[in-house]
Amino acid sequence: MFGLFRKKNNAETGEPEDSGSVKSPAAGKTIPLQEVRDPLFAEEMLGKGAAVQPVSGRIVAPGSGVVSTVAETKHAVGLTLANGAELLIHVGLDTVKLNGRHFTIHVKKGQKVRPGDLLLEFDLEEIKKEGFDVTVPVIVSNTEEYGDIRPVLGDVRELGQLLILTRRNL
Repeated sequence: MFGLFRKKNNAETGEPEDSGSVKSPAAGKTIPLQEVRDPLFAEEMLGKGAAVQPVSGRIVAPGSGVVSTVAETKHAVGLTLANGAELLIHVGLDTVKLNGRHFTIHVKKGQKVRPGDLLLEFDLEEIKKEGFDVTVPVIVSNTEEYGDIRPVLGDVRELGQLLILTRRNL
């Protein structure tokens, strides 16, 4: 009875195993997906989430999990987090057209990651100079498994601060 109903914590992060939070993979200002200038994201066609207007060119793992995909053009990474969230972290809008230029990938498909592990780097200023929007949509691609997905909006977030709150369907 003592602690019988207490949630089990992840040994590495100390967070509850079924924690419904997604931390920010990028430092910057958080905006709602609806403000992203790409209908694919703004209309939530790929799922719900939030977006970050980055202040640096580093994308880190927002939690413990496994890399599920790495775009050939190095601008996007998919993760399956230990809490069950399936994420798409997409750097910039239409940046697929850069064909990998200005991006450096630091992970591969199937690799285990921990919070704060470097996933990819990008040259923020060079991408902007080429006329691309560098907004980083962070999508919960298995949205249908959740009853509620809400972004935590506001000023500049540091890496690892709360970005999205979720509540799984029962």
